[in-house]
Amino acid sequence: MLLDPERAYRAVAARDARFDGCFILAVRTTRIYCRPSCPAVTPKRRNAEFYATAAAAQSAGYRACRRCLPDAVPGSPEWNLRADLAARAMRLISDGVVERSGVPGLAARLGYSERHLTRVLTAELGAGPLALARAHRAHSARLLIETTDLSFTDIAFAAGFASVRQFNDTIRTVFASTPSEMRSRRCAAGAPGRITLRLPYRPPFDDEGLLAFFAAEAIPGVEHVTPTSYARSLRLAFGQGTVLLEPGDGHVSCTLRLADLRDLGSAVSRVRRLLDLDADPHAVDAFLGSDPVLRPLVRSRPGVRLPGSVDGAETLLRLLGHTSPGEPLIVPDGPVTHLYPAPADLDSPVARALASGALVVDVGRDADELLAELAAFPGVGPDIARRVVMRVLGAPDVPLTDNAAWRPWRSYAAMHLGRTA
Repeated sequence: MLLDPERAYRAVAARDARFDGCFILAVRTTRIYCRPSCPAVTPKRRNAEFYATAAAAQSAGYRACRRCLPDAVPGSPEWNLRADLAARAMRLISDGVVERSGVPGLAARLGYSERHLTRVLTAELGAGPLALARAHRAHSARLLIETTDLSFTDIAFAAGFASVRQFNDTIRTVFASTPSEMRSRRCAAGAPGRITLRLPYRPPFDDEGLLAFFAAEAIPGVEHVTPTSYARSLRLAFGQGTVLLEPGDGHVSCTLRLADLRDLGSAVSRVRRLLDLDADPHAVDAFLGSDPVLRPLVRSRPGVRLPGSVDGAETLLRLLGHTSPGEPLIVPDGPVTHLYPAPADLDSPVARALASGALVVDVGRDADELLAELAAFPGVGPDIARRVVMRVLGAPDVPLTDNAAWRPWRSYAAMHLGRTA
């Protein structure tokens, strides 16, 4: 867990929103779990328990607080800071690997046995892969219940549940409500065929810097950038999609159009990584702001984020110079009319390796292993390898600069220097 229990309790007593998503507060007397900043009366210390994940709290018999919605917070920055098995598994679970391939598929992607993976996740996170995936499905289902007019049967299968009964049981267990009760409390649904969500982040948030970065490398047809928004196409596991992102105060408005709603959880996870929404800007700015070279840059641009990736293969190929649009979208979405090419549609050694599976660039990779593999691959080299690892894995300390004094935030230091240049 990120904090020891006493420090966690002090954060809860202060209702410190900076820790929302970093850990879960569970109250023994009410059997409810909350975000640290929940406005409810602070429980007595002897009645407070702390968990690393919502899944762990659910496995211990707690249900989500209706008042603070503890699953509607930024994710923990710990999964980018850590490069161990648990962190890699969490990134893949968020991307929907368990729903698509089951626990055997997740274990195979990570290179471990199912038994070992379950043992590690249970020991470190308080829940095994099935429980973690269940929490992810519950979150996706809540989004669909509250933001669409889809039938509950359609929502159940779109969120990854094996049956409507399993969907109903999970919603009642996790949220202490039926799907019908949750829908009665929802906000109005968005336009037909679209899902509009509010993606929270920890302020400050340098959205201007991210939009400038995306504008500088945008591929017409695949992306469209304005001073206040970013739109692009998405190639997802079950079909095509588009997304429009509009930064606001404390959240990013995210409007998705998906050919298959089973891609919802994966799409949200990828968009959050694209904008580095789970970062802890207070920790980054406090550290880098103490350096005399970076201090004025941090003060002028607080909350700098790492531009991420919605597809590891695409990011690598773009950095290698493949910057033409691919196949047209079946249904264009305004200025977004094309997908980025699939590796199989490009003719280069790297593209062929990606298409065959000989080279894998995704969020489940170990940073050091991926960096070494890419740096040694003909035509890639160490500079592009470092940029790929930073963007695809959200790695905060990629040596894009050789100043060791800026560890463990050298990736963010490089973004500051790049903005100034």
